[in-house]
Amino acid sequence: MIKPLQTPVMPMAPMGNTRRSPLPAFVAPAWAAVERSLQALQPLAQLAARVYVAKVFFLSGLTKIRDWDTTLALFQDEYHVPLLPPEVAAYAGTCGELGLPVLLVLGLAGRFAAAGLSVVNVMAVLSLAEITAPALQQHQFWGTLLVALLLWGPGKWSVDAWLKPRLLPNN
Repeated sequence: MIKPLQTPVMPMAPMGNTRRSPLPAFVAPAWAAVERSLQALQPLAQLAARVYVAKVFFLSGLTKIRDWDTTLALFQDEYHVPLLPPEVAAYAGTCGELGLPVLLVLGLAGRFAAAGLSVVNVMAVLSLAEITAPALQQHQFWGTLLVALLLWGPGKWSVDAWLKPRLLPNN
């Protein structure tokens, strides 16, 4: 009598989450260290972005108040802000360029400040009939930094981060 061939029984994989890391075992600890280092640098990067963008807009606001007559003339003749009379646009833009950067640097109402400066930035681009490519590129860079601050917040090194546990203790 011929015996049938017996095939060895393969052990079954254990049930549950058995996903393995796509990284080789020797790379995972190094990558984890890199990731921790990058995470530790996030507050510094957010602070640097806040200070850089705030400086640009604040200096622009200071330029406007140094020679208010020229500023008004520019808003009447050169800058064509949609929906606002030139004098109102001059006051609004200048107030935004002087007040919002202070909030942004402090990280106080940081997302609000980033959103407000984003509006100022967009209005600056839209109000100019002709804008050079390098100037447009600068506005795009500032806009990118502002959107990042709007999405991820001002970071751990901000008044917002300090106030949050005191105002919202359950979060």
